[in-house]
Amino acid sequence: MNRDFLQIKELEGELKISHKIKDLGLTVSTKEFIVQKPHVNYRCSLSHIVSILPYNHPSYKQMDIVHEQDSRTEITTLKPVTGTYKLDIENVQLQNRSGIFQLGRTEMVIPIQKNILEAIVKYGQMASVPT
Repeated sequence: MNRDFLQIKELEGELKISHKIKDLGLTVSTKEFIVQKPHVNYRCSLSHIVSILPYNHPSYKQMDIVHEQDSRTEITTLKPVTGTYKLDIENVQLQNRSGIFQLGRTEMVIPIQKNILEAIVKYGQMASVPT
């Protein structure tokens, strides 16, 4: 876990799932979705999430790396991160070390694991999980 994450205080609802890796933390409660980045938290009510759509940007391309040495050839294929979604959120609250600010309507593009996405859909009472 990143030491620069701000502590989540006064979580609304019951904590259901939290996942933190490197510079991204995602937390879902029965009422809130929180995205953590170093030195900043983005909080929103699950009822404020308008849509969640799979995100595939045309600049995200597969890359092949070829390494040849003597008579050997090694090929490594790098593919874009799967499970990246674009969230349209009606109202987002930004929390940083300077205070708390309302951002209003916001779009976020973030990688979301399947179990976290399912929790957002379930507790946000959304229609279906996009694939």
